[in-house]
Amino acid sequence: MKMKNAIVFAALTLAFALGFSVVAPAAPNAKPAATAANSLPAASQPTAAAEPVPPHPEIRDAIESLRRAKAHMLSAADDYHGHREDAIRATDEAIRQLEICMKFE
Repeated sequence: MKMKNAIVFAALTLAFALGFSVVAPAAPNAKPAATAANSLPAASQPTAAAEPVPPHPEIRDAIESLRRAKAHMLSAADDYHGHREDAIRATDEAIRQLEICMKFE
């Protein structure tokens, strides 16, 4: 009985730990350390035009990664029993879906 309780407790602990890591938000990007220009009062800082961030940078990165992966698959020496062709089709579909996502704000 004690062994069964220990196993159940271990399984619940593992499930909780894994579940928490999945739902916990990622840490925000670290801010750069203060420099001389950043430590000046706002009124005395030079006014530079802020560079606009392109929309959906993560999706753009994912599309580029998928395109690189597709290039690697296309240059592979083996067909892997037809799986390479299936993977290339799936990659094309993933790229298409991400390009559709890019149209939404």
